[in-house]
Amino acid sequence: MTLRVAIADDSALLRRGLSALLESEGLDVVGEAADGEQLLEIIDKYGADVAVVDIRMPPSYSVEGIHTAEALKSRYPELGVLLLSQYVETENAMFLLKNGAKGLGYLLKERVSDVDEFIDALHRVSSGGTAIDPDLVSRLIARPHKGHDPGDELTSREKSVLELMAEGRTNQAIGKSLFLGERTVEAHIRSIFLKLDLRPEPEDHRRVLAVLTYLRGVGARRGGE
Repeated sequence: MTLRVAIADDSALLRRGLSALLESEGLDVVGEAADGEQLLEIIDKYGADVAVVDIRMPPSYSVEGIHTAEALKSRYPELGVLLLSQYVETENAMFLLKNGAKGLGYLLKERVSDVDEFIDALHRVSSGGTAIDPDLVSRLIARPHKGHDPGDELTSREKSVLELMAEGRTNQAIGKSLFLGERTVEAHIRSIFLKLDLRPEPEDHRRVLAVLTYLRGVGARRGGE
């Protein structure tokens, strides 16, 4: 099944370039929008599997993309939404953690240049997974903090595994990145689930919950500093 994509960005050049890129990779671009209102109209009319949304759009160029993503997820819960940002904006990215990250992603625009990674992220969020930019995850996980939560019990290796889980990596991809066997990766993930007190649920759901549980703790500590 061909992935249907809608694009929202105030830059016509970026929209058209991204549209041409996705279509060259076999994806179906159902429409392009210059702002959130136009994007909603396009998806209402044509439908989509995933929306690519710039965080900063007219009129104020601040958090319009986040508000658009919230509206889209409220109207179409199964729609994947991939937010794009020029820079790592930690506070804006915490939107992903507010009501859960199912079917949501946050990437820097520079990631688009890695076509395979970008297409993979689109497929992950369209199927209900998550795709969080590695620079954002690294910044959150590495940040010194006060207080205690279950995430404090994770080893450095488990945090590395969790970081790659946040990016939406499979066990095989995690093992390749960290030079670990898949069984070792599985053991680390079981330990993460145990330490974060995640009860038996579908594997994909628990992976998202593990990321949310840990990053929510980071976000809460940031708010208390």
